[in-house]
Parts: sequence; C-alpha cells; structure tokens
Amino acid sequence: MQEYEVKRGNTSTLEERIKTGFPDIFGVKPTVKDGHYMISYGSMSRLEVWAGEKNKTLMMDTETDATILSMPDEQADPIILDTNKKFRTYLDFVTCFTTKERVKRAKKAAEKEE
Repeated sequence: MQEYEVKRGNTSTLEERIKTGFPDIFGVKPTVKDGHYMISYGSMSRLEVWAGEKNKTLMMDTETDATILSMPDEQADPIILDTNKKFRTYLDFVTCFTTKERVKRAKKAAEKEE
C-alpha cells in the first residue's frame, strides 16, 4: 500500500478527481466498496484507491497481473508501459503533483524520518 500527499488547496475535490480519473485516464468505470474505488487495467489485476485522513492523502493498493508477467517480453512490454504511463498520469491528476514533485517530497519525508 502506498500513500501520496495531495497538493494543498486541492483536498476538497479529491474524491471527485478519484472518481473521474478512472474513466478519463483508464477508460474504465470503477467499482465502489466502502469508499474504495477499484479497477483492473493492463498489467494491474487490481488498483484500489481511496482518500486518506481528511482528504490530505491518497491511499493506493495494487496487485500485478501474473499472466502478463509470464508473457514473452515483446507481448508484455507494451502492456506494462501503457499501464505505467496511465498510472503516473492518474497520480498526477489526483494528487495535483507532477511525478518530479512527488519524488522530491518523498525524498524530503524520508530524510525527516532518519
């Protein structure tokens, strides 16, 4: 499970971005259970997303599809690359941070924990 910080000022619309990001980016409508949104896409057999405490963080849990990983590289690579690209785009959209900003914040948080 991963936790991603949501950019300040964007917490009030987090739930809406979580919902709209699935069909807009992955082209899949999520199933909803107990406030958790779930889809299956590409090399992920399960992507589960929900808002963290006070909508300040995005909680995410994923499972990799073993059948994709067992395919020959020339078949699996395009699926994996597409999945990773859409996953990063979804994170950018929902957290309102770019990948570069998320990495920088994660490094800063790790330094504080040491």
